Amino acid sequence: MHIEVASSAGFCFGVNRAVNTVYDLLSKGKNVCTLGFIIHNPQIIDDMLKKGVKIVESPENASKDSILVIRAHGVTRNVEENIKSLGLKCIDATCPFVKKIHNIVANTSLNEDIIFIAGDKNHPEVKGIIGHCNTKFFAFNDYNELLDIIKKNKKLSQFNILFVAQTTFSLRQWKSCLNLLKSNYKNISVYNTICNATLKRQCEAEVLSKKADLMVVIGGKKSSNTAKLFDICKKNCSSIFIEKIEDLQFDEIKNSKFIGITAGASTPADIIEEVKQKMEDILKNNEAEQGEDLNFEQMLEESLKNLNTDDEVKGVVVGIAPNEVYVDIGRKHAGFIPVAELSNEPNVRPEDVVKIGDELDLLIMRTNDQDGTVMLSKKRVDAAKGFKEIIDAKNNNTILTGKVIEVMKAGVVVLTNGIKVFIPASLTTDFKNKDLEELKNNEVKFRIIEVNERRRRAIGSIRSVLLDEKSTAINEFFDSLYTGKLLKGRVKSFKNYGTFIDLGPVDGLLHISELSWERIKDPSEILKIGDEVEVSVKSFDKESRKISLIYKKDEDNPWEKLKNDYPIGSTVEAKIVGLTDYGAFANILPGVDGLIHVSQISKKRINKPQDALSIGDKVNVMIKDIDFEKHRVSLSIKALLEGNQGEDFSKSIESNGNKENSENNGE
Repeated sequence: MHIEVASSAGFCFGVNRAVNTVYDLLSKGKNVCTLGFIIHNPQIIDDMLKKGVKIVESPENASKDSILVIRAHGVTRNVEENIKSLGLKCIDATCPFVKKIHNIVANTSLNEDIIFIAGDKNHPEVKGIIGHCNTKFFAFNDYNELLDIIKKNKKLSQFNILFVAQTTFSLRQWKSCLNLLKSNYKNISVYNTICNATLKRQCEAEVLSKKADLMVVIGGKKSSNTAKLFDICKKNCSSIFIEKIEDLQFDEIKNSKFIGITAGASTPADIIEEVKQKMEDILKNNEAEQGEDLNFEQMLEESLKNLNTDDEVKGVVVGIAPNEVYVDIGRKHAGFIPVAELSNEPNVRPEDVVKIGDELDLLIMRTNDQDGTVMLSKKRVDAAKGFKEIIDAKNNNTILTGKVIEVMKAGVVVLTNGIKVFIPASLTTDFKNKDLEELKNNEVKFRIIEVNERRRRAIGSIRSVLLDEKSTAINEFFDSLYTGKLLKGRVKSFKNYGTFIDLGPVDGLLHISELSWERIKDPSEILKIGDEVEVSVKSFDKESRKISLIYKKDEDNPWEKLKNDYPIGSTVEAKIVGLTDYGAFANILPGVDGLIHVSQISKKRINKPQDALSIGDKVNVMIKDIDFEKHRVSLSIKALLEGNQGEDFSKSIESNGNKENSENNGE
């Protein structure tokens, strides 16, 4: 009998945060009201009620002297505004992942966007999401409901489609619905808002239920995410859905050899442990009762069995020597395990594998009645068991862990559970030309991709696990992004249009225009390869995994300096940096150029700017107009000339030139 609990079973981050918020307020002696059930778990709710928490259906029902806590599922915008208008003390315990969906659907255009929401429209979380929508929306719970919506609304293809999901929506349903939307609409923005904890919990339930005889799913009957876990499990094996330990029945579990346990996001850890403990007690008592049925004759016959080669026996370690291990197998013969039969790992020391008192499963290799000894093997029993696990791992796509014990040109050999698995060089890393020697004696994660049962050989892939981990890291990275977020990275490479910044999971593009407020011709004028930099997020696209970055700082914005220090009418010295048929461009501040229209260059009529100006000339100009939104500045030389009582343009240029020469000559 084996019981295995899914590692992600139980409270998720959002639920834990909401529950702790309430208990923290209670510990400080506060009067607490929750707007609806804080989470979908009757045991937690009952405990809170006993401690004085009041559950109200609307803000109007909350007392003025209490603190109102918004549930983890979130509420509509109208409810949030109502709470403010009533002047209630309030703590918003909405899950941050749900808040993210609220922000997405709120930033939509009334006449241009349509929102599709994958989720149960009667669930509090989906009701809250709907309450933040600015435009028309459709909520659906599965593929068929979505298909019906599409068929009944033929004109939706002319709109921009936004697709979001309830945080606990089924991953399998999400993928099928996404394919359906993409096949019907071109202008679609996809936001995979199923939270990472939900994805992990569903994937673990899928894998565990394929290995188990029975799955026990624990959680509130009204919990949407627990119900989805139950749906996943029951497709793969016999499954039961319980809310508390009293729901567990002996007859449901007594014949199971492998029992898996998973639990919804609102299930406390102590309930999971309580259920596991009760099942262990039930199954132990059942085994004990069955053991008592063995009669004396059966036990006597067992003890007198002949020690035949290839028989499996149990032995207890009684001594350890450098070259062999001595074991008591409960017979008159003395048992020993040569070090070569102890483990498949080369150069292993016996004391690193076993210790005195260990009980081992062993295979009889040879019996010597004359000497009264039995030679035994541990590694062959381990290999037999290990190879079954290898087959199961291949069938279930399970990730295994092992140690790299050998490196060769063609690949590496990994030892796991006494079995050697070959991993080709092309499947060892997530990028080419890595030195395989770096892997030697290291623990690695891998999957089994091919098994030859007849020859007991297996081939694995480290690369597939690394790529999955990388994909997960990228998804988590993008889920945490928002416009304006500050990130730290390292300059990776230069292009003529910008530089790529290594942000860890992905690279971001820092366009040359976002490097400096001044005009530059090459990114290397500002940065060098390997520099650590702080950048902000300009924009990003999770689907294409692209990020645009900004390096220049707002406080260095020359347009702000222009606004503060150079009002319209100001006179400044400018340098001519460009000439066109209609005017000249002059630099008045680093990063700010203005246009001197041809009509504003001289009091005399000139046909083209080149008749009076050259690149590099320094002239005095008046700021006539500034458009800060479009970053445009209108300049005039003529206005200054008219104010100088008839000084002509050539004298203005000459004056500046003489001044510059004087400075150069040290006058």
